[in-house]
Amino acid sequence: MDLINNPIYVLATLCFMVILAVYTGKTKYGKQFGAALLVIIFSAILANFKIIPSASNSIPLYHGIFKYVAPISIFYLLLNVNLTSIKRAGLPMIGLFLIGSLATTIGILASWFMLTPESVLGEDGKVIAGMLTGTYTGGSVNFNAVALQYDFQEKGALYAGTIAVDNVVTTLWIIVTLAFPILIKRFWKGKTNLKSQISKENKEHHPEDENIDSISLMWLLFFGLAAYFVSDVIKELVPQIPSIVTLSTIGILLAQTKFVANLKGSHTLGLYLVYLFLAVIGAYCELIAVIELKELGITLLFFAGSAVLIHGIIIILLGGLFYRDWEMIAIISQANIGGSTTAIALAESFNRKELILPAILVGSLGNALGTYLGFFMIYIL
Repeated sequence: MDLINNPIYVLATLCFMVILAVYTGKTKYGKQFGAALLVIIFSAILANFKIIPSASNSIPLYHGIFKYVAPISIFYLLLNVNLTSIKRAGLPMIGLFLIGSLATTIGILASWFMLTPESVLGEDGKVIAGMLTGTYTGGSVNFNAVALQYDFQEKGALYAGTIAVDNVVTTLWIIVTLAFPILIKRFWKGKTNLKSQISKENKEHHPEDENIDSISLMWLLFFGLAAYFVSDVIKELVPQIPSIVTLSTIGILLAQTKFVANLKGSHTLGLYLVYLFLAVIGAYCELIAVIELKELGITLLFFAGSAVLIHGIIIILLGGLFYRDWEMIAIISQANIGGSTTAIALAESFNRKELILPAILVGSLGNALGTYLGFFMIYIL
């Protein structure tokens, strides 16, 4: 029996990593990292030691978690949404996101001229630059849109290598964005007015002490599955509308009803599913896949890594000058680099519930912009 690919074994291991991360996150030293960061690290260690599958030998369970668990987790978290606080946080988020998208473009260009990756990658380097610009603005949708236009997916090893590098860089950036707000506050004070006001509102409307009961669990499971099904059907009928937008809209509308507002445990259930999703993100951080590509892999890693680092420096400096809300800046940067789902995981980790919906909206904006910026990058190079 192939134990490592057994879905029950893998799911049980991922669930245990969540438990381990939550308990470790309550310890003296663990509090400095938080459960979200710890679950990524723990799962990445197991995957790199081949205790659970990684990206190169991914199993259907991982695909299922990405496809079903991640969106449904967002739905549950949106059942706690406070529309007043969202309106207040929305405009700064959009402004920061546009800064982040510009920072991604500058990062790719600067890395291109500093590292000259075309000397190793040849003409494929321009296409890879476009793919990375797309994915670090919106997400994998943009990555594949650019790749398909140039039939890049047919270049087996190079295509797989670019995906492996993207997985590693994205995971490392999640770790950075979870850590830097804590570190940067020590020498550059942030503005706390928006956060403190909204946190007070959230406590009044949605108390943290919510003990889930059997009736609430039954309804929550039904609503989550039904909403996902409806969003999937609408996407089939109107492909231009991303399913996550429909799912989010349903969640927000339900959250305004008294019946759903009185259900207990939606935040707990949503947060648990987010941790499970982050465990798979950690498993996808496969360092050995990059090392095996040798010079090609190192070139791709330095190119993508330096582009993301430059993006981070620009968004921190400009975001610091205009907003100085370090957690919001980290969430927006993650919306660019990792997409809306990982941005939402950060919002939850920072206990910034008012930023959940704006993170989804700017993630959708990234999907709209990413492909255009990807093709623009190829054109100017």
